[in-house]
Amino acid sequence: MPFRLLIILILLVSFSCNNAEEKSNDSPPNVIFILADDLGYGDLGFLGQPYIETPNIDRLAREGMFFTQHYAGAPVCAPSRSALITGLHTGHTPVRGNFEVQPEGQYPMPDTLQTLSKIFQQAGYATGAFGKWGLGFVGTSGDPSNQGFEQFYGYNCQRYAHRYYPAYLWENQTQVDLPGNDWTNKVTYAPDLIQEKTLAFIESNQKNPFFLFMPIVMPHAELAAPDDEIFQKYRAKFGEEKAHQAPEGGDYGPEMKIPGYQSEPFPHAAFAAMVERTDRYVGEVLAKLEELGLAENTLVIFTSDNGAHFEGGADPEFFDSNGPFRGLKRDLYEGGIRVPMIVKWPGKVKEGSRSDHVSAFWDWLPTFADILGKKVPEAIDGISFLPALLGKSDQLGHDHLYWEFHELGGRQAVRQGNWKLVKYQVKDPSKTTVELFDLATDPGESKNLAEANPKKVAELEGLIRQAHRPNPVFRLFGN
Repeated sequence: MPFRLLIILILLVSFSCNNAEEKSNDSPPNVIFILADDLGYGDLGFLGQPYIETPNIDRLAREGMFFTQHYAGAPVCAPSRSALITGLHTGHTPVRGNFEVQPEGQYPMPDTLQTLSKIFQQAGYATGAFGKWGLGFVGTSGDPSNQGFEQFYGYNCQRYAHRYYPAYLWENQTQVDLPGNDWTNKVTYAPDLIQEKTLAFIESNQKNPFFLFMPIVMPHAELAAPDDEIFQKYRAKFGEEKAHQAPEGGDYGPEMKIPGYQSEPFPHAAFAAMVERTDRYVGEVLAKLEELGLAENTLVIFTSDNGAHFEGGADPEFFDSNGPFRGLKRDLYEGGIRVPMIVKWPGKVKEGSRSDHVSAFWDWLPTFADILGKKVPEAIDGISFLPALLGKSDQLGHDHLYWEFHELGGRQAVRQGNWKLVKYQVKDPSKTTVELFDLATDPGESKNLAEANPKKVAELEGLIRQAHRPNPVFRLFGN
């Protein structure tokens, strides 16, 4: 072969390989959004947890970007998820509380809104949700199939998700009985079965771009963990414990009440085992991506839906579950809404990096739209933080963030810069409390500066009034 022809062939092969590489790097990423339930900021090893081992989540933080100032949509489950998928904060999003529907399900999301899952579906992605839903029962407008998910498996109703050995789960619109479970006998641990279906979804969609939503039910109460090597490790670590005794109807049996929580003789060991089991699920997902050759083109997110809980025998004080922050689940202090958030995206997000960008659940919808090159819906509250993910300097910030919570007398909070205003008992003006904090100097929210800064209080109260839009179902002021 003439030397000149050989050079031309080499150049053509090189050009073809480079083009293939560029195409691979530019191809739309798979996206996996892992949402733990009631996991506190201090429950993870890389954030200082002294008792519980979370090696896979710690690894995710080493290989991705950790956001130090990321906020959940709300301090409880349903409204937090509503804010996540609609891009609207709790002053605007349609589901603003854990509104129960009997005999099963929650108040349904309308099917007229654009949601982040619909954006993926419209972009040609396979979409699946596996875990706890809580945004509308089967056959309603809030059914996952009406919110952009082609496949759902798990607990449709978050009340039923209080039980780790339920009699059944839902697969799309089909009720699936669990072997050996009948609300009395406990044989099949539901989260393990949900995890099997999750991994199968990745397998079956390995040749297509996919969006996988993993709203894991752990470590939400009840406290229940299989008696395996993880649980026995913590049994040995903690030794004898003070048992948690469930109230009447809490334990499995003929008198069981589904919303309750079971007794647990070893509550510390059970809680720790549930957190580590969550970590194991994360590890299994990462391993599956590597096994299938998908890891380099998959964006993985890990976060929690709100702060640490204290129900069913949980002991957040023992574990220091809220870390440096004040408050727990249902609080609008930082401990109730500031959540750990990690993003791993090989070749895009810098490994082992941290970002202080202030962001919230309602930012995910525009961020995903930005990644997919899709139009961002108008009149949402979110701002894409794709520039922050990519380490760019042109990231836009929020003027302020807003939350409202409809239980316990009504609560509202707003953050503007480092100033944060928290109002409790807002449904009764005679009882309303007003607290102002400077998060730059007081992240634990221990010093109320309201009296010394009346102008700032007035300004932030003005933002609160603007942010709350009356809702006929979720009424904060009797509107």
